[in-house]
Amino acid sequence: MLRSALAGVIILTAAAAPALAAKRRAPSVTRFDGIWSVEVITESGTCDRAYRYGVIIRDGQARYAGGSDFIITGRVQPNGAVRGSISRGDASAHVVGRLADGWGNGTWVTSGSTRCGGRWNAERRG
Repeated sequence: MLRSALAGVIILTAAAAPALAAKRRAPSVTRFDGIWSVEVITESGTCDRAYRYGVIIRDGQARYAGGSDFIITGRVQPNGAVRGSISRGDASAHVVGRLADGWGNGTWVTSGSTRCGGRWNAERRG
């Protein structure tokens, strides 16, 4: 009985080992998951001088932490590369940059009738 139970454990361990090794090797975006405070600073154009957004990242996907005022969509790659957009009504800004452990930065530019651009800085809050 003990011998067959031990053989079963060995077989299960051997079967699970490749999956566990692959999981350890696969880069994870979850290190960026959490609540981030993002400051958006206008450097060109007639947009307001600065904005601050709460952003939630879960499984590498970004979304606005507030109500329905803004729509924030985007993705954080395992290496920290960020691509996304911030929109409200018909106004939209394209965002690119990079996150690191607890901070991040990048640039943004609007599309549409109002042309603005600038930089953004992010700080992990939770």
